[in-house]
Amino acid sequence: MQRVLAVDVGSTWTKGVLVDPSTGAVLACVSEPTTSATDVLEGLDAVVASAGAAGGGASGDTSIADPLVCSSAGGGLRLAVVGHEPLVTAEAGRRVGLCSGAKVVSVTGGPLDPAGVRELRATRPDIVLLVGGTDGSNSEVLLHNAFALARARITAPVVVAGNAHAARQVGEALAATGRVYQVVANVLPRIGVIAAEPAREAIREAFVQHVIGGKGLSRGRRFGQLVRAATPDAVLRGVQVLAEVAGCDVLVVDVGGATTDVYSVIEPSGEDATLRKEVVAPLWSMRTVEGDLGLRWSAATVLDAARAEAVELAAPGVGAWALADWAEQVAAEPGRLPASADERACDRELARACAVVAVRRHARPDRPLADVGLVVGSGGALRHGPDGLGEAVLGAVLSDTAGGWRLPRAARAVVDRDYRLAAVGLLADVDAAAARRVAAGLLG
Repeated sequence: MQRVLAVDVGSTWTKGVLVDPSTGAVLACVSEPTTSATDVLEGLDAVVASAGAAGGGASGDTSIADPLVCSSAGGGLRLAVVGHEPLVTAEAGRRVGLCSGAKVVSVTGGPLDPAGVRELRATRPDIVLLVGGTDGSNSEVLLHNAFALARARITAPVVVAGNAHAARQVGEALAATGRVYQVVANVLPRIGVIAAEPAREAIREAFVQHVIGGKGLSRGRRFGQLVRAATPDAVLRGVQVLAEVAGCDVLVVDVGGATTDVYSVIEPSGEDATLRKEVVAPLWSMRTVEGDLGLRWSAATVLDAARAEAVELAAPGVGAWALADWAEQVAAEPGRLPASADERACDRELARACAVVAVRRHARPDRPLADVGLVVGSGGALRHGPDGLGEAVLGAVLSDTAGGWRLPRAARAVVDRDYRLAAVGLLADVDAAAARRVAAGLLG
């Protein structure tokens, strides 16, 4: 396999990483504005051209075959979860949705009534995940909700991952009204166990086959044919490969403009490997997304979140009023970049708050992260910020003794400056050995 270009089409920027799969070397990193207002293929093609020019090297070869593409453009993947009740099956569905790269816009527990259907429609889901009951348990609510979705004016594809004993009847109900659906194994086959992968794969397939083309991002079919996954799904896959290569538990903090995502892939040991402390068991490969923690669109709410967590914000030489003013300015003008020392100090504090609060939420109440050996920082601010910013943000996470979670005992911190993780995730199902080589580049 010759040079491979992995591209993440985001809502604002389209980013490309050109790699040599034989060595794992990154040959070029480029970005272009996402052209979703016209046709995302314009921005994608610009990235292909830029990567070819930048990675041509001495040979002058600028040709690149079709790239491997993930996307969060157009709002990414919006998922609604409909469950048997909120505390068990709906919560299991929510966790699976997050780990599938989705933005979970609705979680409903119990029988859907007309008001519930209207509320569900109002969230404009791209996909509905229908769950309910352990295998062999009462299927009344699951069947009720299947019939409600079949009759509702909700055209989103439905992934059914509930009580296996009722799967045939659920499928028949949805098929009777022409709904697009797929039935997979139960996400909660028994209490204390989550079987995430079948539903995760079905959500990925539905996103690629039915959602991408329906977002109006491109006039033709080529974009839908190129996209392989939602961006967070590709990143989580990349984190899984990185954990294998590093031979240790891995924690990733991705500080973005709208959200801060945290990923962890851990190998449980001791009582964590044998005991089930929760009715809904933990996922050892997990992503959480914090919609109120972001450096631009969500900047105004970062300060509220920090106060709620008693995280002190004190940019050196900058008053609290200036930090609040900066947060309001960038929330109103997300494209704005810091232009002075004071503004850079404010951005640094916002990034620190996003990372610390997001990791606290990810880790609590009892996610076992003490054995994490590698902490990775990601996101544009950490990659492109002033020297030392990424390391300082990760240092704040690793010294957060007041956070109510067990800090890693001996973790190394690195910043994914080449945007490797998404590329690794996209490569993983194409060339596993190449994916591992690219991941190894993060380790130095």
